[in-house]
Amino acid sequence: MWIKLSRFILQNRIAIIVFFLLGTVFMAYQAKNVKLSYTGSKILPVTDSAFVKYNNFKKTFGEDGSVMVIGIRSPAIFKKEIYNQWVQLSNDIQKLKGIKQVLSSGRIFQLEKDTVNQKFQLKAIPAGLVKTDAEMDSIKNTLYNTQFFEGLVYNRQNATLMAITFDTKILNTADRNPILKQIEEKAKAFQEKSKIQVHISGLPYIRTAVSKLVSNEFVLFLGLSILVSAIILLIFFRKFYAVFFPILVVIMGVIWSIGTLVLFGFELTILTGLIPPLIVIIGIPNSILLLNKYQNELRKDGDKQRALSVTIERIAVTTLIANITAAIGFGVLYFTGSELLMQFGSVASINVMITWLMCLCLIPIIFSYLPAPKLNAQTHVEEGFLHKLLVKTDVLVQNKSSLIYIATIVISIIAFIGVMRINVNGYVVDDLPKNSEILTDLKFFEKNFEGILPLEVSVDTKKKNGVFNLTNLKRMEKMEKMISSYPEFSRSISVNMGLKYATQAFYNNDSTFFRLPDNMEKNFILSYIANGGKGNASLLTNFVSKDNQSTRISFQMADVGSKRLDAIMAELKPRIDSILPPDKFDVELTGSSVIFSKGTDYMLKHLFESIGLAIVLISLLRLAQFKSLGIMFISLLPNIVPLIITAGIMGYFGISLKPSTILIFTIAFGLASDQTIYFLTRYQQELNLTNFSVPRVVTDTITETGVSMTHIALILFFGFGIFTASTFGGTVVLGLLLSITLFVALIFNLTLLPALVLWLDKKKVRKVVSDEDSLKNAGGFDH
Repeated sequence: MWIKLSRFILQNRIAIIVFFLLGTVFMAYQAKNVKLSYTGSKILPVTDSAFVKYNNFKKTFGEDGSVMVIGIRSPAIFKKEIYNQWVQLSNDIQKLKGIKQVLSSGRIFQLEKDTVNQKFQLKAIPAGLVKTDAEMDSIKNTLYNTQFFEGLVYNRQNATLMAITFDTKILNTADRNPILKQIEEKAKAFQEKSKIQVHISGLPYIRTAVSKLVSNEFVLFLGLSILVSAIILLIFFRKFYAVFFPILVVIMGVIWSIGTLVLFGFELTILTGLIPPLIVIIGIPNSILLLNKYQNELRKDGDKQRALSVTIERIAVTTLIANITAAIGFGVLYFTGSELLMQFGSVASINVMITWLMCLCLIPIIFSYLPAPKLNAQTHVEEGFLHKLLVKTDVLVQNKSSLIYIATIVISIIAFIGVMRINVNGYVVDDLPKNSEILTDLKFFEKNFEGILPLEVSVDTKKKNGVFNLTNLKRMEKMEKMISSYPEFSRSISVNMGLKYATQAFYNNDSTFFRLPDNMEKNFILSYIANGGKGNASLLTNFVSKDNQSTRISFQMADVGSKRLDAIMAELKPRIDSILPPDKFDVELTGSSVIFSKGTDYMLKHLFESIGLAIVLISLLRLAQFKSLGIMFISLLPNIVPLIITAGIMGYFGISLKPSTILIFTIAFGLASDQTIYFLTRYQQELNLTNFSVPRVVTDTITETGVSMTHIALILFFGFGIFTASTFGGTVVLGLLLSITLFVALIFNLTLLPALVLWLDKKKVRKVVSDEDSLKNAGGFDH
C-alpha cells in the first residue's frame, strides 16, 4: 500500500501541486470572509434544558445582556457644571445610531399624573442644561425622593451610572464596534474635562473588548508559531530550503483551516482562534520526520529518487497514525454537544489531517525538484549530551525497571492528592489579567451597584392575567426582597417596582406612597398606564408577556464564579418554592450568568466522557496497528500518568477547572499518544526486520528513536509555550500545562513504556545476531 502511495505521489507531482495550490487559493478566498464572534461563548448544547429555557425567555422578554454601563463616583456629581457635562454626555450618546435608550441621573423620566386625560405623562428631567443652583438642588431632591432610581442610576455614596441599551439588531454584530468606540471617546472626553475617573462595563462592552483581544492574539500567535518553527527548523537542518518550504506548506494548512471555519459558518472565538497556530505547531513535526528520513536515506547511496520513495513509504504510516491520534484528541470534543467545543474540535481535527496529507505529498515533491543537499557522513556523536542521556535511560530501563515502576506509583499517588484539591470554578471575565482595565471597571460596579451581570427570574403564574393578581404581586415582592438580601445581587427591576413608582406618581410623587397599590388603586393605576400609550406601556411590556401570564424580574450580580453561583442557586430554589409554590407558579432562574455557570458544569461532566472516548478510539487504533492486546494496554499508561500529574499540578497550584483549562486533557492525550506511536512503530519494525533480541531492539529504539522523539517534544514544548504570551489567563495556563504534559509524556514514553515492553515480551526468545547490516533494513523512524 505504502509503496503504491509513494509511487503515486512521485509520478503525479504536477497534478498534486496544482490540486493543493487551487485548493489553497479557494480556501484563501473563503478565509477573507472570516468574522469575529461578538456573542457570548455557546458552551451549552442547544438542546440543553437550561439553554432552551434561556432562549424561550429571550423570545418572550428580549435580550438580557444588551446594556452597557458608564459609571463615576465623586462628591461633585451634583455640582451644576459637572452635572451638565453628565447630562450632555447622556444626550450625545442617546443620539447615536443603534442606541435604543439611555437612562442616567442626567437623563431620567419622572411619571406625572394627568387627571384630565386620566393617564401618566413622562416628564424629562432635566428638561435641558441646569441653569441655577436651586434647579440643581430640586433635581437632586427629586432623585433622592424617588426610590425607583436608587440603586438603578445612583447610590447615596456619590456614585452614579449611565445605562445604555443597544438595539438588538446590532447587539451581536460587528456594527456595534464603531458605536462602542464613539461612546468610549465621549466618555474619555468627559473624564478629561471633569477630572473624574470614568468606568465602562456591561456585557456588550466586555464581549467587544474580548473579541478585540482575540483578534490581536490570533495574529500574534500565528506569527510566533511560524517564527518558533522556523528557528527550530534552522537549528535542525541549517538550510534555507529546509526552513522555507515546510513553513510554506504549514501556512497553506493555516489557510485551509481558516477557510474551513468560514465554509462551516463558524466565527473566530477565543478557542477557534487557536486553531491556526496549532496547525503550525502540529504540522511542523511531519516535515521534520520527512526531512530527517530523506537525508538519512540520501546518505546511503546519494540516490535522490530512491531516498524520496523510501521516505514516503516508511514515514507515511508513522505520521498517519500519529496525526490520527492527534486528530482524535481534538475530534472527541465534537461529541460533547457543546457548540463551542464542536466547532473547535471538528475544524482542528479535519485540518490536522489535511495538513498531514499536504506535508506528506508536497515536501517530497518539492525536494524532488531541488538539488540533493550536500550532507556529511552520518556519525553517532556519542559524546553528545542527548545521546549520553538516552544511553543512561536505556541502562535504567534494562537494569532498574522496578525503580521506574516504584517512581511512577509514588508520583501518581502524590499527583492524586493534588487532583483531590482541584477547584471547579469559572468566572465570566476570569481569563483577563488582574491589572486589566476591564476587571478594574467591573470591580467598581460590583462595589457600588452589586455588579453588571444579568440574573433573570421568569415567573409563570399559569393563569391568564395572573401577573396582576394582587396576591401574586405580593408573593413576587417577597421573593424579590429575599433575593436582593444576598450581597451578590442588586435590587430588582420588575413589574412590582414599576407599579410602586406608578403608585407614588398617582399620589403626586409623594415618596411615602412608593408601595404596591391595593386592589382598588391597582385598577386605576393600570388604566392610567394603558391610557398613556406606547411610552408609558413600555414601563411594563418588557417585563410582562402579552397575555399577562408571565413576568420577568431582573437583577444585576457580581461575577462571583460558577462555584458560588451554583451554591446560591441551590439555596434559592427551596426558598423560592416556599414563596411561590411549584403547583401554582413555574419559576425559572436564567440569564447569561446562569448559562455561563451551567456551561462550566457541563464541560466538566463531558471532560471525562471525551477523555474516555479518546482513550477507547486510540486504543482501538493501536490494536489494529499492532494486533496485540498487551501492547494496547501497556501503551495507555505512559499517556494517562502525565494527565494525572498535570491534574495534580492544577490542584497544588490552585488552577481551577474551567472552560479554558478543561481542554488541556483531551488535546494532551492525543498529542502524547503520538510519542507512544513513534516508539512502538519503530520497535515493531525492527522486530520484524531484524533478528535482534527484544532488549537489543528496545536499546536501539530508545537511543535512535529517542532522538527524534525528543526533538519533536521540544518543538511541541516551545510551540505551545508561545501561548504563555496571551492576555487571557486560561490560554496562558493551556499553553503552559500542555507544554509540561507533553514533556512529562516524553519521559514516561522513554522509560515506563520500554520497561513495560520488556516485561510484556520477556518470554519471547529471539536469536541474537551481530550482523550490523540488519540495522540497515530496520526502516521507519530515524533520528
